[in-house]
Amino acid sequence: MATRLVQINMKAQDDTALGRFWAQALGWGVDSEGPGVTNLEPVGLAYPDPAAVCIDLIARPEPKTGKNRVHLDLATTSPAHQAELVARLKDLGATLADVGQGDVPWTVMADPEGNEFCVLEPRQVYGDTGPIAAVVVDCTDPRAMARFWDGAMDWTLHEVADDHATMRSAAGVGPYLEFVRTPDTKSGWNRVHLDVAPYRGDDPAAEEARLLALGATDPGVDRSEISWMVLADPEGNEFCLLSPR
Repeated sequence: MATRLVQINMKAQDDTALGRFWAQALGWGVDSEGPGVTNLEPVGLAYPDPAAVCIDLIARPEPKTGKNRVHLDLATTSPAHQAELVARLKDLGATLADVGQGDVPWTVMADPEGNEFCVLEPRQVYGDTGPIAAVVVDCTDPRAMARFWDGAMDWTLHEVADDHATMRSAAGVGPYLEFVRTPDTKSGWNRVHLDVAPYRGDDPAAEEARLLALGATDPGVDRSEISWMVLADPEGNEFCLLSPR
């Protein structure tokens, strides 16, 4: 058994407005499961598909506080494309952000609700990822995170070092999942988190037990009214184990 990363869950005070921003930013389609839930995915995609990690926006009243520990890196194809994308995102409502990055070739921005993301300079490695180059997770120990997630998912581990680790779907398509060492530590619930899913025919309860044995923990969320399982990785980052599809 194994899971795969299928979407990013992002809390929003206004899921409709924030969904509109990200749909326009990525050139994706918008779907709604009902009040307070907005789904984003590429037009024509048959979810779940390794070619894209989709976005699920969930309405929550709490405002954002502090830097997110999960963010998106957007890909560009040339310096001109990077400049054009930054300008277009500003027109859509994004702002430049300072997270202590210093003089770097990428541009750090924030969406209309303050969620940080990066517009990368052109990098050959991201030439075929689509608009999202990588989903980036801040952590204190990239090697340990890589060990856990390499066992948790059937994605391929590409690089592991003291300061970063990189994975990508076994199909070799879509964005990368990257773990980057940062000095800050987690506090409170993450406003942005990973959603993973088993494959069709797998037993979710057995998959949960397997993830717990690998080092995941149960944060004690009341499951009486939800169909998914909430777990946390070895550094306490919450993630959801969805039903197979």
